[in-house]
Amino acid sequence: MMKIGIKKPANKHELEQQNIFQWPIWEKEISTFPWHYDQNETCYFLEGEVVVTPEGGKAVHMGKGDLVTFPAGMTCHWAIKQAVRKHYNFF
Repeated sequence: MMKIGIKKPANKHELEQQNIFQWPIWEKEISTFPWHYDQNETCYFLEGEVVVTPEGGKAVHMGKGDLVTFPAGMTCHWAIKQAVRKHYNFF
């Protein structure tokens, strides 16, 4: 089973080393939707509260201040509880 990596809260030094504050920003209102990751994604939540449930897995709660990694090949369901604003990078 594929797992979501999460650091709560993210280490500021690590964020600066990875140049995360230069990554693009994605924003989304309160909503629910299915998603599939074709590539690994790392993101840093600036705002929001989300519950992501991997197919066949347990729900993972994340939000403001969290550094999250989603593995390539994972199919999941997003439930955005508070509007999201995050830096992201696919690799």
